[in-house]
Amino acid sequence: MWTVTWSVWVLFVWGSVFSERQRRPVFTCGGNVTGTSGLIGSQGYPGVYPPNTKCVWKITVPQGKVVSLTFRSLDLENDGFCRYDYVDVYDGFVNSQRLGRFCGTARPAALISSLNRMQVVMVSDANTAGSGFLAGYVAVRPNAMGERYCGGLLDKPSGTFTTPNWPERDYPPGVTCSWHIVAPEHHIIELKFEKFDVERDNYCRYDHMAVYTGAEASDASRIGKFCGDSPPAPIYSDAGHLFVQFVSDLSLTADGFICHYAFKPKNSTVTGSRVPVTAAPPTTTAPT
Repeated sequence: MWTVTWSVWVLFVWGSVFSERQRRPVFTCGGNVTGTSGLIGSQGYPGVYPPNTKCVWKITVPQGKVVSLTFRSLDLENDGFCRYDYVDVYDGFVNSQRLGRFCGTARPAALISSLNRMQVVMVSDANTAGSGFLAGYVAVRPNAMGERYCGGLLDKPSGTFTTPNWPERDYPPGVTCSWHIVAPEHHIIELKFEKFDVERDNYCRYDHMAVYTGAEASDASRIGKFCGDSPPAPIYSDAGHLFVQFVSDLSLTADGFICHYAFKPKNSTVTGSRVPVTAAPPTTTAPT
């Protein structure tokens, strides 16, 4: 009788352990991830991540959707400039705009891609480590407004985009919004800011809105970086693509902005002159 009871107890415990192992996901160093939702995590999470590694996750959701990435846990070596261990999130795969770099334990708000792809890169050095990160992704409709969702592809002849929560309340802290505006061939893009109120700083180091010419963002393609409470002068592309990115840090917030865009024939005129490549930046522009 005792032998039978012992055997049943052993089988029960083993089955429970096996079932628990079955339920707990195993996180490896990077990979290609597809589907409408899922989880990614640092290698060995929730255990301590290994030193001297670089792991790359490429997330692809169905066409017509964008990626919303939310960090559920973040525990990396802390440094004010995230120079040692960090997680980078990119709006796409190759030569794409970085949406943010993160370390320490402060989790950012949801990060939103402009199209259906997002890349996450984690780098660790030889020293201090932590439990790493756990993040969930979900495919969402582009331009779904609210505290969590913003950004996306804008390809209608004209339209409006705003910071999250506009105009009811301030934009949330720790958010990144990226809008990719695409005009048809032989057209350029006009941006006009109706209202603008973003945390002021002489160099726009904290909350800011940046505009880039082309489909991707880089220092070379940046038209301007704006903050403060003076709306930027009208901005015009020199081709059919503009990339607009809004970033808020984890501290002060403000009203945000509302911007109207429109496509115009490439040879059209504005106030009697040819469409300029860029408009003169306001005093709130940071040096490019």
